[in-house]
Amino acid sequence: MSARHAPPGTAAADPTLRRDNRQLLGKLCLIAAVMFGFGYALVPMYEAICTALGINVLTLNEQRTSAHAARADRTNTQVDTSRTITIEFDANARGPWDFRPAQRSVTVHPGEVATVMYEFRNIQDRTMAAQAIPSYAPKQATAHFSKLECFCFNEYVLKPGESKTWPVVFVIDPKLPKDVTTITLSYTFFEVGAKVPAAPGGGS
Repeated sequence: MSARHAPPGTAAADPTLRRDNRQLLGKLCLIAAVMFGFGYALVPMYEAICTALGINVLTLNEQRTSAHAARADRTNTQVDTSRTITIEFDANARGPWDFRPAQRSVTVHPGEVATVMYEFRNIQDRTMAAQAIPSYAPKQATAHFSKLECFCFNEYVLKPGESKTWPVVFVIDPKLPKDVTTITLSYTFFEVGAKVPAAPGGGS
């Protein structure tokens, strides 16, 4: 009988058994390490694959939205209560319709979010498409007047006699020069040409 197949408990069997056990243990440790490494690498691999295939677009957008909201919250807390700015509102209508702000002025602190409403009514007997263009006075206030929501970003179609009320949500940058205490926000509402039916009788 060879030494490898000696009965258990013999002097020849013990060294061989220990060697076999060490080899088996080494293989098991290697397998465990490989499996751990593979599992650890799954997360970045999954993110890379989802991003490449567009599967994770919603999650990424949610992350961007959350980051934007966090930045907005930080901005909103930076209100300079030591200063007040008077915002005056003006409306110019280039055409036969009613267009005016719901209030002529508000007083705000720099960094404070404020809202004002504008009212528009098409008093013509035809459908019209129109859009507003904003302007600011003084000119140096333009870079410090941030609109978070504004009807001037869109073109609107209004039926005869139809009325609309639109909000303007804005914030004044605290970096506005100290000598500026009053800002005038003016809107000019104009009809968009060649996008509405002609007036009855061929008039305009």
